[in-house]
Amino acid sequence: MSAAKKILVTGASGFIGSHCILDLLNNGYEVRGTVRKLDRAEKLRNILAKHHKGAAELELVEATLTSTDGWAKAMQNCDGVFHVASPVPTIQPKDPNEVIEPARQGTLNVLSAAKEVGIKRVILTSSVAAIHGSIKAKEHTYTAKDWSKIDDEKLNAYAASKTIAERAAWDFVTDGGPELATINPGMVMGPALEADYGSSLEILVKLMNGAAPMAPKLGFEIVDVRDVAALHRLAFEAPDAPGQRFLCGAGFRWFIDVANVLKKEFPNHRGIPTREMPNFLSRVFALFVKEVAGFLDDLEVIKKLDCTPARAIGWQPRSPEEAIIAGGRSLLDLGIVKG
Repeated sequence: MSAAKKILVTGASGFIGSHCILDLLNNGYEVRGTVRKLDRAEKLRNILAKHHKGAAELELVEATLTSTDGWAKAMQNCDGVFHVASPVPTIQPKDPNEVIEPARQGTLNVLSAAKEVGIKRVILTSSVAAIHGSIKAKEHTYTAKDWSKIDDEKLNAYAASKTIAERAAWDFVTDGGPELATINPGMVMGPALEADYGSSLEILVKLMNGAAPMAPKLGFEIVDVRDVAALHRLAFEAPDAPGQRFLCGAGFRWFIDVANVLKKEFPNHRGIPTREMPNFLSRVFALFVKEVAGFLDDLEVIKKLDCTPARAIGWQPRSPEEAIIAGGRSLLDLGIVKG
């Protein structure tokens, strides 16, 4: 029997990164993870070990996006790299370069080290933010051929960072770098593993803690974080994955749809909105809730994703409802929102 393959997962403590580690362990891989500071290592092992006993001995090394130090060493004896680490702000910074530069430079640092060490394939976590741009079609299905435009003045810092970083990655591998495939997920939901849930579940938090008295007329493709993790692995395994961008979403849902799922699943939980917010009120609401401000141009816009390439390599995602419920339940179990 051949030895298990080893994957380096960057951003091991993040929402997607931690689930990538669990998915790999569950499928017989060995894993090494990177964290910004090793003082968080033991806590991370303990969190992951609740879901897979093998995580108790997880190898973790220190590496940061803005430095070249440590990356080549981190990849020694690895068969592949999942580059998940990237800044994900809840509120967009005043200086976009605070997000753009770490994302771009971190991606190039990882790819340069992978080329140096001889890593065959890198799977890069991108986003639909690098796909959508600010196209204002009332309804549009996006494919892997779609790109956000870097010179688009309406592109927020996060979307610009994902677009620039992914462009830089594709440019890098044209000069003989490792094989590359990207994962471009929609709105990632599913179970949080710890109270430090990052920004991915912020919508559920806002809907469940009463911060939104009504649901704005916004919508998005939803995907479970466990399925995002599985797609990283499938893209590493599939012979024809290199050179492809894998969009992943399990279905488009409006905010009110998400709220209704939460209300049905947690009927005793108060504060979940039951009505949609008129657009003029959404614009007023955005003055006080900055997370909404960046999405005002998307009011009543339907953005769907063509996930045919992902399904072609065996990807079978859970429903959006499963992702919403799992996310909501984890927020309650962890005490992030009160029951």
